[in-house]
Amino acid sequence: MVEQFGTFDFGLDQAQEERAARLHRECVIVDALFQGPVGYRVFDEEMNKDLRARYEKTHDMLGAFADGLEAPIRRAIAGRMDEVRQCWDDSGITCGNRQVELSEDQHVRERTFSFVQKQFDSFPWLTKALKAADIRAAHESGTHAGLVSSQVMLGPWRDLDVLAWAHDAGLRMTQLTYNTMTSVGVGCTERTDAGLSRFGVDSVKAMNELGIIVDTGHVGRRTTLDACEVSEKPVVASHTAARGVFAHARGKTDEELRALAGTGGVIGIVTVPFFLADGPSVTINAMLDHVEYVAEVAGVDHVAIGTDWPLQLPGWMLEGLVQPLFADTGFRPEDGLVATQQMAGFDDYRDFPNITRGLVGRGWSDEDIAKVLGENFVRVMEAVCG
Repeated sequence: MVEQFGTFDFGLDQAQEERAARLHRECVIVDALFQGPVGYRVFDEEMNKDLRARYEKTHDMLGAFADGLEAPIRRAIAGRMDEVRQCWDDSGITCGNRQVELSEDQHVRERTFSFVQKQFDSFPWLTKALKAADIRAAHESGTHAGLVSSQVMLGPWRDLDVLAWAHDAGLRMTQLTYNTMTSVGVGCTERTDAGLSRFGVDSVKAMNELGIIVDTGHVGRRTTLDACEVSEKPVVASHTAARGVFAHARGKTDEELRALAGTGGVIGIVTVPFFLADGPSVTINAMLDHVEYVAEVAGVDHVAIGTDWPLQLPGWMLEGLVQPLFADTGFRPEDGLVATQQMAGFDDYRDFPNITRGLVGRGWSDEDIAKVLGENFVRVMEAVCG
């Protein structure tokens, strides 16, 4: 039986289905934090065997995680996985990020940038998004754009020259910190939040000058508010949720939502089930609840999408490697993360049309749906990057 995607039951009638399909086809769609475009379904016996062997040799969980995410892309570069292009096409996503690491280890840093650049060099259908116009051009041509971004700004060290180097290499968005405290600021799962450091303030100003979007997705409350106060350009939370809907450390308070909107920025909503609602049976409707809440609190001009999911790796990696990594990257036991949890209505990037269909079902206008799907993020990128 062939699996069907993008068919979650919202009770839409034929006219609504046709409208949703038209909108999904015509709109610029941006996923601000995009691990895809493929997930666990593409990992065959050969790939799993190779990944197991590499992990058993090194016992490096973080390295194995990176290897797993890169494996389908490396196959596609070698001409052995057409699903990478096909799934991206089927998702309808115009632009998704391509992740790099701003590690203090020069080898790691340069390797990740090199791997991302190789994707642009290898795929004629993928363009590096340096400016907002690059995203629009990809949409017009029926191809795709990749936004080079990082989830950690500079880690424990202090060298803004690296930030300038990264911008030259294509970096256009970076998160200030990931969950924990660094020399820049404090993450959202730390026991305390001192806000931005002096170096963090300098970092935000440097990002403004260079044209790099300041991202607060995994950043703590005080640090988020400080970034909004310091920055002269729009600040985003590329992938988060609303604490007013579900009280989770990864969510943003109403105060943060309004502060981000006050800069002209956007709040990208995740499709990660355990950040959205409690219990094992979370559906795409939970994500849409957060979208509507943020639109009410911060304004519809400041809502975006940053899925950060679903289940990009095979089950044995999710359970045996990613689950322990949650603790290593600052998540606490009480945060309730279950690496293998699925979400009805978003189990694959080909389910992305369910977001559009769900908003149609909730009575949203064409204009507001277009804003959430991509126009809001493109506006921010134009303001920061050109």
